[in-house]
Amino acid sequence: MLDLINLRKTFNPRTVNEKVALDGVNLHLDDGDFVAIIGGNGAGKSTTLNAIAGVWPVDEGKIVLDGTDISKLSEHKRAGMLGRVFQDPMMGTAATMQIEENLALAARRGDRRTLRQGITRAEREMYREKLSMLGLGLEDRMTAKVGLLSGGQRQALTLLMATLKRPRLLLLDEHTAALDPRTAEKVMNISRQIIEENHLMTLMVTHNMRAAIAYGNRLVMMHAGKVILDISGEEKKRLTVENLMEQFAKASGETFTNDRALLS
Repeated sequence: MLDLINLRKTFNPRTVNEKVALDGVNLHLDDGDFVAIIGGNGAGKSTTLNAIAGVWPVDEGKIVLDGTDISKLSEHKRAGMLGRVFQDPMMGTAATMQIEENLALAARRGDRRTLRQGITRAEREMYREKLSMLGLGLEDRMTAKVGLLSGGQRQALTLLMATLKRPRLLLLDEHTAALDPRTAEKVMNISRQIIEENHLMTLMVTHNMRAAIAYGNRLVMMHAGKVILDISGEEKKRLTVENLMEQFAKASGETFTNDRALLS
């Protein structure tokens, strides 16, 4: 499970550019929870993911993963516990390397480097099987350079790489935002398939209100560095965009005005 306990983070403190990014964030996830996080610009969504990943230390609070306080661990030490997919399809893969070479790097994450054979026949067959599950034909292009793939193909590959060694927590940071609507829907369906098949505890930041409602078993809304809504179960299944906006206004005292979210 994951516990975020009273997380606080201020950028540029005691300057004219001071910005309170996290203002006492508390959140609990159980094993298998798929939580969509939504909110306006500056709400603290991506800052929360970066805090969990160790991109920067929090000023106060604890991050507890499976009973272990990881708040003081460096980013590279947390990397073996986490899988992450970024908004930019160019991140998360090595463009000049082959598809199978990228998968081999992901499969060896956290292992000691040795002089053994690069990719065995058994590994190659396993990669082919995993790629075929994506339904994108990549299993027939395993020696192709990743830089030749489309954005959607690359994000799907990044998802597979991030979950090849089952992470304790999967972080999806607006991973479909740079894709066209049809490709984004395809990648979201692949995401759901991988998450459900592997029973992965997942935090997904999205600007798309409909995606936040449609995917996952919980929806969390952030505002001004705080969690203001946490909706799950039957209430989430009945949720509409209009109802979500009403609940936001009631919880925050403001009108939700993020054009990017409303137009998605």
